[in-house]
Amino acid sequence: MSLDERFNKAAEDVKKLKTSPKDDDLLEVYALFKQGSVGDVNVPKPTGLLDFKGKAKWDAWNGKKGMSCEEAKEAYIAKVQQLIESIGF
Repeated sequence: MSLDERFNKAAEDVKKLKTSPKDDDLLEVYALFKQGSVGDVNVPKPTGLLDFKGKAKWDAWNGKKGMSCEEAKEAYIAKVQQLIESIGF
């Protein structure tokens, strides 16, 4: 199975988790997914005074800046596997 196929499978598997992961885990999964699929952050940081979620997501993604897409995909797959093992389907 290619890296892209494993990445896409992990993206489907994460939707099947029995319960929602903790916020920190969700941010990590989001950031790795965006870095793996888009690359470095390419949108401006949200400026809305009450957009805490948007800012947290942007900060998490920006924290992966410089990580290669391949490296981010591998890390994403590993993180999803860890969540599956701890939470289950």
